Amino acid sequence: MSDGEIGDGDREAQHRRTPGRGVSPAAEPIEPAAPDEFGLVQVWWGDGKGKTTAALGMGFRAAGHGYRVHMLQFMKGGAASVEATRGEYNAIAAIEGFSYENSGHYGWHGFLDGSADDEHAARARGALERARELLAGADDADLSSPLALDGPAEDGVHMLVLDEILYAANQGLIEPAEVASLVESKPDALELVLTGGHEEPAYVADRADLVTNVRKEKHPFDAGHRARKGTEY
Repeated sequence: MSDGEIGDGDREAQHRRTPGRGVSPAAEPIEPAAPDEFGLVQVWWGDGKGKTTAALGMGFRAAGHGYRVHMLQFMKGGAASVEATRGEYNAIAAIEGFSYENSGHYGWHGFLDGSADDEHAARARGALERARELLAGADDADLSSPLALDGPAEDGVHMLVLDEILYAANQGLIEPAEVASLVESKPDALELVLTGGHEEPAYVADRADLVTNVRKEKHPFDAGHRARKGTEY
């Protein structure tokens, strides 16, 4: 064995000192568990596709470890351009420990689609109050312990995704200062994920631990493609 090479015995010992201990990953039954390192604030914004998709991916990953996850959507109450069923809702319903709710109004705020902008605002205000309830529930819960996977979200969750909350703030449906207040009131052990909006959310960026600008280089919508089942909904 030449200098710098690692023998099989040394490699095995090295692997045993790592978190994975040299074992290839495999699916295991999901049992309630508590995360050791949650507690950060994540912000996903930009004009590109993938903000909600990224948040959902993290939610599924956390739920796969037995952590309690909940997603509250602010702006996605349905639209005439897509079918009523969303693939992610069906998938969430099939995963123990992951739940969702939707406070969006049908249609899209600011578009001439027949929807009422004042109703969009009312729904966004309702979602903001619900977010406060969820944060209060997490504050009262012991997030260092496993939580019931089928328990109500208001009884505490380890990860809370507030989807499109940044878009609601960009559109003036809720105040940016109110979003910043949510972040400031977050329990230390709660992983909080905020998504949405094409405008930089400077009001929370300096309070966040992770900020990702999902930037569009090219999008099929620009070429006239409509939302596709299985990719956009």
